[in-house]
Amino acid sequence: MSDISFDGRVAVVTGAGGGLGRTYALELASRGAAVVVNDLGGSVEGKGGDHTAAQKVVDEITAKGGDAVPNFDSVMTPEGGANVVRTAVDSFGKVDVVVNNAGFLRDKSFLKLTWEDLDAIIDVHLKAAFYVSQPAFAVMKEQGYGRFVFTASNATFGNFGQSNYSAAKMGLVGLSNTLAVEGTRAGILSNVIMPVAKTRMTEELLGDFANYLAPELVTPMVAYLCSEACTTTHGAFSAAGGRYANVFWGLGQGWYAGQGASPTAEDISAHFAEISGREGYLVPQSTTDEIVALSERFTG
Repeated sequence: MSDISFDGRVAVVTGAGGGLGRTYALELASRGAAVVVNDLGGSVEGKGGDHTAAQKVVDEITAKGGDAVPNFDSVMTPEGGANVVRTAVDSFGKVDVVVNNAGFLRDKSFLKLTWEDLDAIIDVHLKAAFYVSQPAFAVMKEQGYGRFVFTASNATFGNFGQSNYSAAKMGLVGLSNTLAVEGTRAGILSNVIMPVAKTRMTEELLGDFANYLAPELVTPMVAYLCSEACTTTHGAFSAAGGRYANVFWGLGQGWYAGQGASPTAEDISAHFAEISGREGYLVPQSTTDEIVALSERFTG
């Protein structure tokens, strides 16, 4: 098996001034990528800013002979997202890889959630990924190559106090899946990482269990998804403490009332076990896959 190299590749990593993003930037640079280290340097709650975080990571990379530049733009605006990509193009001539990693937390139980908390989380996790990825997608499409990794979370399974966060992260799954569909002809692959790791955002939430979850144990999965060696797209992958696993939405066979039928709520109740069944499930790669499955059911 040949070593995975990023020689000649240019990577953008948002939120790379610490935690998981830092490990991604260091790993990609160590394998030959030129890296744009983006970080506003705000707090865990997304307040304030400090340019030293991104610069320290750049200094780590260059001290080891790597190539990196900092970017201090907020990814929460279209202008900031465009500037991140412009930094890559102006500094290195292109962008091949984007890891959308920037984020912070505003955890509140649902009834205590303020609209400010909602807007802030949607802006930094979901809308920011649009703002960075759209200009990057344009560059990648022109050059015929690209890799996106979007950072979702196991909070998408449901987690107390994270309605805003889990909703934003599930939005990233939909965004990634659609870019995977739209990017196929242009050689652009898009996947989702769902990391579980000890960072300043999660240390208090995880307690002693965090000791099993070094952020560096997520990094190999991200590096692979960013690489030429990866040919998978439209995927989502959990990475936690050295365990890596596929996460997917499956569509069951369900119950078909029959052509011309007029099913009632009582019929749904009677067949709900069949409707809820998971046997023979399909993992759709696009909306077309469900339409094809329905067509076969309706005509078969």
